[in-house]
Amino acid sequence: MSANVAAPVPPVETVSTRAKPANQAVRIGAEPSALTRRLILGIIGAIFLIPVIAMIEFTFRNGLAGDYTVGHWTGLFSEDSARTYRGLYQAIGNSLVLAAVTVGIVLVLLLPTMVLVHMQFPRLKRTLEFICIIPITVPAIVLVVGLAPIYSVVVQVLGGSTWTLAFAYGITVLPYAYRAIQSNLDAIPVTTLSEAASTLGAGWLTVLWTILLPNLRRGVLAASFISIAVVLGEFTIASLLNRRNLQTALLQVSQSDPWVAVIFALFALALAFVLLLIIGRLGSATPSRRKS
Repeated sequence: MSANVAAPVPPVETVSTRAKPANQAVRIGAEPSALTRRLILGIIGAIFLIPVIAMIEFTFRNGLAGDYTVGHWTGLFSEDSARTYRGLYQAIGNSLVLAAVTVGIVLVLLLPTMVLVHMQFPRLKRTLEFICIIPITVPAIVLVVGLAPIYSVVVQVLGGSTWTLAFAYGITVLPYAYRAIQSNLDAIPVTTLSEAASTLGAGWLTVLWTILLPNLRRGVLAASFISIAVVLGEFTIASLLNRRNLQTALLQVSQSDPWVAVIFALFALALAFVLLLIIGRLGSATPSRRKS
């Protein structure tokens, strides 16, 4: 009696469950076309460019005469401009000093604190983030109400110099500086680098200055540039605390010579735009890798 041999069963086609290669991107949803992207960028660019173009056109107007002149621009370089706009030039110097002191406060106080919390006290990370984000939720005029009694003591101790506004500006720029530095901290192995340096006998200051700071250069520069842009554009706190900076001086100059006020406002916008371009360049740059 011969054994029954089972006929081979044809393979059943099934849906492949193999995982996709890691380098193959998974597309979710529809991607906008090139025309749509250009249209969106064009609309956003027009929203920003139209006011700037109007400001530039205004600086060439010859008052109510209806024609155009370059006299408002050339007048900035005349012999009488130093005397006429002495207060404005002094306010520009005050704003630059404020920007430098504010950046110093951010780098001396905020940066070491963030590194220490990131390495030694990770449970306090959420608390520190909450504290640093609070100033962006508080209107500037409300912030001044709380700072006014404090600055009455500051005036008695340090005088009424404009640079003392840097203490208030240090609070104002906290949310922006924190985000810039924290994104860089999350991108590098801070704990590994610090432990390796400590194993070789490096102290805390050596680790921070020699090891961590070069790796945090991108975040530190971004935080510094954002702080400078915020300080140069701040008006409310300086005005309510009776301090003279660039924005308060522009308001005073605009009452007698609106063309010059708009010209210096354009300079401030151009500087802020350049700083933002540098920040974007730093954010998009990737470290070069050696080929194996």
